[in-house]
Amino acid sequence: MDTNISLWGRLQAAVPRGVSISLPVFAASAENAEIRDVEGRRYIDFAGGIGVLNVGHRHHRVMAAVERQLQALTHACFQVTPYEPYVQLAERLNELVPGTAPKKTIFLTTGAEAIENAVKIARHATGRPAVIAFGGAFHGRTMMALALTGKMNPYKAGFGPFPADVYHVPFPNEFEGGGTAASLRAIDELLFSSVAPNQVCAIIIEPVQGEGGFNVAPFDFLRGLRALCDRHAMLLIADEIQSGFGRTGRMFAVEHSGVVPDLIVTAKSLAGGFPLSAVTGRAEVMDSVPPGGLGGTYAGNPVACAAALAVLDVMRDEDTLGRAQKLGARVHERLLTMYRDPRFTCIGNVRGLGAMLAIELVRDRASHEPASELARKVVTKAADLGLIILTCGHYANVLRVLVPLTASLEVVDEGISILERALDESLA
Repeated sequence: MDTNISLWGRLQAAVPRGVSISLPVFAASAENAEIRDVEGRRYIDFAGGIGVLNVGHRHHRVMAAVERQLQALTHACFQVTPYEPYVQLAERLNELVPGTAPKKTIFLTTGAEAIENAVKIARHATGRPAVIAFGGAFHGRTMMALALTGKMNPYKAGFGPFPADVYHVPFPNEFEGGGTAASLRAIDELLFSSVAPNQVCAIIIEPVQGEGGFNVAPFDFLRGLRALCDRHAMLLIADEIQSGFGRTGRMFAVEHSGVVPDLIVTAKSLAGGFPLSAVTGRAEVMDSVPPGGLGGTYAGNPVACAAALAVLDVMRDEDTLGRAQKLGARVHERLLTMYRDPRFTCIGNVRGLGAMLAIELVRDRASHEPASELARKVVTKAADLGLIILTCGHYANVLRVLVPLTASLEVVDEGISILERALDESLA
């Protein structure tokens, strides 16, 4: 039988080192919020495949829908001979995405692919080339997505040059001393000094930054962006790849602000572990692209569409949004208790939205100096104790909770207790 150690050796020999691995733990099976490795050891999963498994590993209704679809059709290419699951899923997303205007949806395979297509659509609809994004943003690893991403290492270093006409402004991160007024002022200065408003097709933002550190965009800032876009005839694109499908207690994180984007990009938890992404937007914007301008051979695969339809059924029938709110309140309470504990002055703050929560580790609460090495130690120690958790943030010093929303409160409490112990032992 292969062990984690033997498989790690094989991985290093066969897989390029550019694919970074968080832990040398090889998953063999999973159910809901728990994973077992190849040696049979149990782990509580606070990573969720990086936010992919809001309805848990192998939800029985998703598995049943996939099995039925496998017996009927696995691939035809939608542009050649279309199939109903794609159309049915588009209809449902068009209803779920905020806003009263008629909408349309295109399906792709990965989040980065959806980001690329959102920019294509925005450029074609407006006839303008430039896009404004934010520092700390992560939009994917393809070239346009990398250009939009606001972090150099490890994502962008050595891969340039990147597509032109992409501009970055500071994200309103209040923990780092920024805020709504400062970020809006930075956009005004950019439009004055570097790019004319009539050359900007869109502003793209994550309502809650994922890789960037679970920074929540202030709701008044999102409303300010909406007003700015309306004033200059720009499109507002919400990247809900990690924050969408119930993670924050609403179907989409942007809904908390009351803002209606022109385009919403989704992926990750859309299909419960199957590769599927989407761009949903106002019909007039989506229809600006002529036939042949959008598509992809595997885009909107029928098996993935069937999985996504089942995910939406689960969310509706099992009150996943309510579960997210309850789970988020429980996790937030536990993390705040840790923050107040005199042992843990290394926790700079607790932040997030709904069940999309994180703690930032610092050397000193006054200076906010990041404690990156401590975060790495905690991840390793937590795995030793049976918890899988991820870092994020500019300095990889933020520990984020992406536990499946279907997890029981008992399992979640167990996971937080392991996290607390791992932090305590890492400080010793």
